[in-house]
Amino acid sequence: MIAPEETTPMPYTLKPIEALDVDTDNIDYIKKHVDTGDRWVLNFGPQHPATHTTLRIVMELDGERIARITPHIGYLHSGFEKLGEVLDYNQYVTIVSRMNYLSPIANDICWHHAVERLFGIDITPRCKAVRTIMAELARIQDHLLCVGAAGLDLNAITGFLYCFNLREKIYDICDFISGQRFHPDWTRVGGAMMDLPDEEMFKTLVKNFIHKELPKALNEVEGLLNRNRIFWDRTKGIGVMTKDEANAFSLTGPLARASGVKRDLRKDDPYLCYADNWDGQGAQAVKFQVPVCDDGDCYARYLVRVEEMKQAASIIEQLIDKIPGGPMDTFADSKMVKPNKKDVYGSIEGLIQHFELIMTNRGWKPPVAEIYGANETANGELGYYIVSDGGPRPWRVKTRPPSFINYSTVAKMTEGHVLSDIVAILGSINIVAAELDR
Repeated sequence: MIAPEETTPMPYTLKPIEALDVDTDNIDYIKKHVDTGDRWVLNFGPQHPATHTTLRIVMELDGERIARITPHIGYLHSGFEKLGEVLDYNQYVTIVSRMNYLSPIANDICWHHAVERLFGIDITPRCKAVRTIMAELARIQDHLLCVGAAGLDLNAITGFLYCFNLREKIYDICDFISGQRFHPDWTRVGGAMMDLPDEEMFKTLVKNFIHKELPKALNEVEGLLNRNRIFWDRTKGIGVMTKDEANAFSLTGPLARASGVKRDLRKDDPYLCYADNWDGQGAQAVKFQVPVCDDGDCYARYLVRVEEMKQAASIIEQLIDKIPGGPMDTFADSKMVKPNKKDVYGSIEGLIQHFELIMTNRGWKPPVAEIYGANETANGELGYYIVSDGGPRPWRVKTRPPSFINYSTVAKMTEGHVLSDIVAILGSINIVAAELDR
């Protein structure tokens, strides 16, 4: 990776602020802490081209420099976690895919990973391979938007078009396997909504993407941004987080790895095809590198994400021609998994199980327990904490969303910088509002 220049933001010391009683429509914080002699308040969002989502940032400015910043959330609250108490373990997948709408199929995979840990279900080798491929495609899908939009915010419009056009190819693959482009809602307890409609066509679509379309687009983006003088000046030394600070804020994913934290659940707590013996016959875990940078600035986060896309393509390459045969769903091992359609139509046992799961919910008999399951998604550790009372629905669902944790660093990254730097910093964090307001 390219070593950044020795640049740091100008030091800034907050001046004493006297309380000022003014007639204003702003929040109480502003009434108490703004000194109009030296500072003025600027609202950034909640609707702004560079926020990428519905969030609001109240900035207290001393000239062009940001003296204090107060982030606000709550503009997209949908009660996602509460809905987990009234939907069963399959129905809730339609909600989790809307928490991160940049790579929704990764949410599907993570949710049912946690549910299957609760139920004690081991999915089939075929399902593991296909889920791993789709999880890596989702990682690429998410990073493409982040890299492209971060460049767009800094006026690199062409790079955004290369990235955004490529995302359409992943939507095509999601549409092929699930029938839906944007919110696939693809996984089910113990498997998927259906097997691959045409395995050879699936392989053709994926290979064309990772062999032809992705390398070409990434080469173009890197050629446009990696040594672009404007992009360097706007990202190097901006929004720095040290390794100790990243750990203190509980950062994961690209933000943590760009600050020197070598942590990745795919290696530290392996699952799916990231674990050895994933097919039950001694198959080795997929091989990949975890990109880490020590600089901790916006440019380092960009470099980490680009390299992660290349590593994701390598993982897919290792699996695409080795998808095991056999069933996608684990029906024989558990009565909590939906039966195959031919079993529903051809056997009384399959018909009864289908009826109990779909019509009566009597088939759901999880243990009275609590479980936490997490995946390494594009923005970091996405986890679901499930509390079960033995009923057909979770008693409580809690999400550990990476965007919410990452957004908590905005004030630390921004204070002391000039106003224009906040655009670069927000673009490097890749905030998803539906993960903030659950």
